[in-house]
Amino acid sequence: MNGIFAVIFLLSCALFLFSNPDGFLPAMLSGGEKAATLALSLLAVYCVWLGFFKILEKSGLAEKITGHTMPAMRRLFRSNDREALSLAGGNLSANLLGLPGAPTPLGIKATKRFLESGNGYAADMLFVLNATSLQLLPTTVIALRLSAGSPSPADIFLPTLLSTLLSTLLGAVLVFMTHSAKRPLHTKRRPA
Repeated sequence: MNGIFAVIFLLSCALFLFSNPDGFLPAMLSGGEKAATLALSLLAVYCVWLGFFKILEKSGLAEKITGHTMPAMRRLFRSNDREALSLAGGNLSANLLGLPGAPTPLGIKATKRFLESGNGYAADMLFVLNATSLQLLPTTVIALRLSAGSPSPADIFLPTLLSTLLSTLLGAVLVFMTHSAKRPLHTKRRPA
């Protein structure tokens, strides 16, 4: 993937140098400045929420919250593997706060645990819940809008909440239906 991006970058630079040689260097410097500003603003948002998660973990509140949500997680993922459910819960919590990159390691570990125990349903459900990513607080999008100079960056809150809620519910229902259809039907044997 890095090779593809490098080729695209080099081709675009060559085309830009050919079409507007005087604008190439100012555009590169301006783009680099914007990229650095954006990266720092996203880093600040990630640091705040990851620090919040670390405080929850150190204070023991994360374990209490996990204990309260465990029955729902067992039903959602059809699993009794406490560690996998805890990892999946952390993954979903970070997604709820709009931190799309932060929960990836937790999701990978949870998926491996689910697959090792032969629970393809749980792995599929976690994948779909990550892909649809229900967001209660779209912090990354708000930070992007803020860094782009939006006068009201939080206006995205309600549309994001409604669209991700709908996509998450639809995805979860489709995973449930797909796995229900894969179960063998119990047919009665006819007497001979």
